[in-house]
Amino acid sequence: MDIASVTLRKPRAVDGDPVNTLISHIPELDSNSCYCNLLQCSHFSDTSVLAESDGEVVGFVSGYQQPKDPSVLFIWQVAIAPEARGMGLASKMLQTLVARKTAVSVTHIETTITADNRASWALFNRLADDCGAALERSLIFDSKDHFNDKHDSEFLARIGPLSR
Repeated sequence: MDIASVTLRKPRAVDGDPVNTLISHIPELDSNSCYCNLLQCSHFSDTSVLAESDGEVVGFVSGYQQPKDPSVLFIWQVAIAPEARGMGLASKMLQTLVARKTAVSVTHIETTITADNRASWALFNRLADDCGAALERSLIFDSKDHFNDKHDSEFLARIGPLSR
């Protein structure tokens, strides 16, 4: 598979189950219920992007504009099938979201990443560079205080202001 064979589009409600299946096959990702993925694909389709190759879902980026501050696009999850990794698909999907007309009011992008997730830090540092913006990092959810030591601490990665 090469990136030229991948189609990017807004997800639809019928994509909820295939997205759930994709995420369930990526052990590094936290699972959501199929219903949650269905809502992401329908309610948040303007701020999410799906990647297909030969009719199969090979990537999904879910996000939403924060209700209290719609100038912030929060990226919830980036899921890339193992066979679609290493060709810049995640970067292309994020750039697609930033370029959408529905994101014209977005000035900042946020996500959370665990300290040891080198691939995600590299992806979002690349996005910051592509957007001509700084990336700030701060602890947002502590392992002990927020997860009762059942999950690694999550750091907020905040990119902005975006230059377009």
